[in-house]
Amino acid sequence: MTDKIQVIATHNGNFHADDVFAVAALKQLFTSAKIIRTRDLDVIAQADLVLDVGGVYDADTGRFDHHQRGGAGARENGIPFSSFGLMWQKYGLKLCSGDQEVADSVDKNLVSAIDAIDCGHVDGPLTGVSLSQTISMFNPTWEEDNNFDDCFEEAVTFASRVLTRFIAAAQGGVNAKSIVAEAIEKAEDPRVIVLEQFTPWKTTVLKLSQDALFMLYPAQTGEWRIQTVPVELGSFEDRKKLPAPWAGLSGKELQDVTGLDDAMFCHNGLFIAGCKSFENTLKMANMALEY
Repeated sequence: MTDKIQVIATHNGNFHADDVFAVAALKQLFTSAKIIRTRDLDVIAQADLVLDVGGVYDADTGRFDHHQRGGAGARENGIPFSSFGLMWQKYGLKLCSGDQEVADSVDKNLVSAIDAIDCGHVDGPLTGVSLSQTISMFNPTWEEDNNFDDCFEEAVTFASRVLTRFIAAAQGGVNAKSIVAEAIEKAEDPRVIVLEQFTPWKTTVLKLSQDALFMLYPAQTGEWRIQTVPVELGSFEDRKKLPAPWAGLSGKELQDVTGLDDAMFCHNGLFIAGCKSFENTLKMANMALEY
């Protein structure tokens, strides 16, 4: 099948996150493609790509529906594919500039979540506002006279921006790994890891270092921070807390307790603190190690 895509078809009427995001993604690859929203089978048959309608999944011929009997397969973790996930299997790598690690990260953190909700594969009640729910709210309410296709275009514009940021975040996470790994390797004390610039570090540190207790890095405003290493991702429990007498102190109060003339603050939760200088932030780390 040629990559010269001129017509992309999806269903008309009410839309959901899977068809919206699939269209948003494909429009980034095929910028001149025309989007047709219809359930007319003759029109659908003539389209180069078909999303979320038509009853056929065949990536080779550009058909990405999951509503047929038996669905269109599932991931190893059991999450079924919606049209977004089916499309991502074929085009996700290209959307991520050929970086498989980035494509896998976006699939894990965005695509599979949308697939799961669209296919009803969600354990327990949803809390808060999900991205899928946000997309659905672009549909006109029963009290509005808005055109569904106009609302769909608004939702696609929104989804395109979200997808771009997910890809950028995933790329940043991948690029950070080598920087953090090098910092772990260079550490004079394996319990204190120093980053010359802030980069996302938790995943890499938890994977590569059993010894790391504190991370030091510069803030965007130029001061330095010391942050505790959690026992696992998402946990509020740390491998080692900062000293209890520092909790909630700032300015002169913290300077008096620590003896550091540029100490700035320590969070009441004892997971982050800072000084203006690197030298004194490193002293904070050494005090915390000995406490």
